[in-house]
Amino acid sequence: MQVLENKLSVRRCLTFVTGLVECLCFAGVVFGWASLVFVLKEDGYFSSLCFNTTGVNDTQKLDCSAQDEQFSLIFTITSFINNFFALPNGFLFDHFGTTVARLLAIFLYTTGSLMVALSSPALSFLLFLALPLLAIGGILFLITNMQIGNLFDSRRSTIINLYNGAFDSSSALFLIIKLLHESGVSLRTSFLFLSACSVVHILRTFFLLPRTFIPHPLPDRYAYGVSCGPLETMSSEVTANSCALTGAEDTPFTKDVPLKQEKTFRECLLSRFFVGHLLWLSVMQLRHFLFIGTLNPMLLRLTDGDSSLVSQYTNAFAFTQLCAVLCAPWNGLIMDRHRGKPRAAGETVHEADLRASVLSLFLTALQCVLFSLCASIPSLPLQYLTFILQVLNRSFLYGGIAAFISVAFPSCHFGKLYGLGTSLAALFCLLQYPCFALVNGALGGDPLYVNISLTLLSLLPFVHPLSVYLHCRKLASLRDKRETTAFSS
Repeated sequence: MQVLENKLSVRRCLTFVTGLVECLCFAGVVFGWASLVFVLKEDGYFSSLCFNTTGVNDTQKLDCSAQDEQFSLIFTITSFINNFFALPNGFLFDHFGTTVARLLAIFLYTTGSLMVALSSPALSFLLFLALPLLAIGGILFLITNMQIGNLFDSRRSTIINLYNGAFDSSSALFLIIKLLHESGVSLRTSFLFLSACSVVHILRTFFLLPRTFIPHPLPDRYAYGVSCGPLETMSSEVTANSCALTGAEDTPFTKDVPLKQEKTFRECLLSRFFVGHLLWLSVMQLRHFLFIGTLNPMLLRLTDGDSSLVSQYTNAFAFTQLCAVLCAPWNGLIMDRHRGKPRAAGETVHEADLRASVLSLFLTALQCVLFSLCASIPSLPLQYLTFILQVLNRSFLYGGIAAFISVAFPSCHFGKLYGLGTSLAALFCLLQYPCFALVNGALGGDPLYVNISLTLLSLLPFVHPLSVYLHCRKLASLRDKRETTAFSS
């Protein structure tokens, strides 16, 4: 029995570590777009759209605004696809399980990598398909890995946030490709290597992850993977029944506990928690996507076209993205620390989880306002602080999405709600391209008024933590009344 327990413990640790590496190195690479754009411009992608114009004092100046618009359009499409396809990805994961979802992810990711490898300045249009494929494959890697938090119940929120932080940090992979490109390694070679790494993803899918799901709460001696033998049957049954249990976190997993029907998907969808969370996500995500998508032209404007300074600040931005994996656990630790506090009399685990999420939601909204303020000030040295606030806020944001959904709604709806939320937020984020076109057109390249508008819009996410806080206060008040009534009688 002890040998079996040790084997399960080792397998769980391997699953956690390899999942972290997978998210860190592959899942969110498309958000390192600013580094990749620098390489693509060096290689001459869309360079035919640049033309000479007459500047001040009849000097000739190269105008590449049309080239920047193409790159901005690629990132807009990619970021939209990344989030919008989270909905079908969530349904796919909920209905077909881990193995099917990951095999699709590996196929899409490998195809996208090969398309970038085969692209050239003459075949620049391939980027419009390649980057979205990388995004869809990457988000599927993240969705299938976040369930690993169920293996470590006391640190569940921390691990979910850590994986989301690793997802953010993986954007630094394009920085590595940029540095390799400057050292003489071609873009094709880098992406061929990236596609070859799919072998590792396949091995991990069959040996270190379940065929269906990792249930929560976790049953005793839960096992998974190709070598789990007869325990696989037990784990599958637990998973199949996980949606019928009430507040899985509220009750121990025993046959003697009466079953209570969970909320339906429709009830979750129409709840004020989901609507508030959608508003919270949509506004902050738009601010981040617009910043990332327009970083290169913004730096060109602030440096007066100095390519060495643009490269320096692009590298600094990419290096800060590596810190996301260090920042993200802070959010999870905040939630887990508050969850660990003694509960009030009559307070359920579900209510305690909601109460613990309020501070996390508030801090994330506050960080976004500060980040947006710094991004709005046209000062080049200040952008270092902007980069730090951006990566801190982004790591809190994406970890907070998954962590809140996992505590506020039944686990059987996690994939669908996570997918639907990010998909609807993606529709809102389509506004980034009109914003970019407005800056380049009517505003003459000056984004000040757009930045001020987005900063004011960033105040809206405070509605969500306020709503959750008021709900928790209402529940506490009802408990007090019940206790008073019971004491009086």
